[in-house]
Amino acid sequence: MTGLDPQARAVLERVARANLPPYSQLGPMAARELYRETRGKLAAAPPEVAHVEDLRAAGPAGDIPVRVYRCLGSTAAERLPVLVYFHGGGWTIGDLDTHDVPCREFANLARCAVVAVGYRLAPEHKFPAAFEDAVASTRWVLANADALGVDASRLAVGGDSAGGNLAAAVAIEFRETRAPQIAAQVLIYPATDMAADTPSHRAFAEGYMLTRDAILWFKGLYLNRPEDEADWRASPLRAGGLSNLPQAYVVTAGFDPLLDEGRAYADRLRAAGVKVTYECFAGQIHGFITMGGAIAAAHHAIYRASQGLRQAFAQARA
Repeated sequence: MTGLDPQARAVLERVARANLPPYSQLGPMAARELYRETRGKLAAAPPEVAHVEDLRAAGPAGDIPVRVYRCLGSTAAERLPVLVYFHGGGWTIGDLDTHDVPCREFANLARCAVVAVGYRLAPEHKFPAAFEDAVASTRWVLANADALGVDASRLAVGGDSAGGNLAAAVAIEFRETRAPQIAAQVLIYPATDMAADTPSHRAFAEGYMLTRDAILWFKGLYLNRPEDEADWRASPLRAGGLSNLPQAYVVTAGFDPLLDEGRAYADRLRAAGVKVTYECFAGQIHGFITMGGAIAAAHHAIYRASQGLRQAFAQARA
């Protein structure tokens, strides 16, 4: 654990002392409750924003819960840039509440609106349900930009972990279907290849929050069959080409099984001619941006990604 951030180390020690059962032994419903409870204890106090509202977006299988945030200091009449945000949790756990604080911080620091998406979860809704909801909710934001008070020409997608996977796939889908241009993508320790077979997956398989057991459990619940692994909607790293995609801000954590695939995705984007800002928080663990009550780097990572968003929004306006 040489190089591990002391605050991250303290979180891992706290988790070890709690001796909680692994998600795979609990089942999805109990795992969701445990994640909500434990992540809540690590979260920072929610910062004030100008406005928060829960709405429903039209989706392919019914309405999708969304939560709309407007940055502190904005007015109802102001047309804000917007970040459509997809929460992490292995496509199985996590919800609008577990990621409330990061969404508030993104809104205030990027000076934008944030639309957080409560997409359908596995195993009740298998692949590609989460992807379909992510695409539909993004299209809904564009179609309802006037009512939401947002600027459709300054729209970004973002997410962490499984949410980063969805954001990357949405960006590819919008390119493939020639949908309205997305201004930027913010990918925080994204899952980009369902193979889950890299040196970082082996090096950090146990003891660093996200375990290999959990990764394989999530994957098994989300995918229908082994062949789904090769579908770019599940594994964006396997897309045939990554050119002509929105500029990307990619964040990874140094003690994270997903480190290598996040870095590989940033490298492939850059090689395809996409503007990329890549930053590895070398001492951090998977999930750290939701742990702002215990890990100060959570706020630093969101601040830096938010500054990247502000620049992308300014360029889209120009």
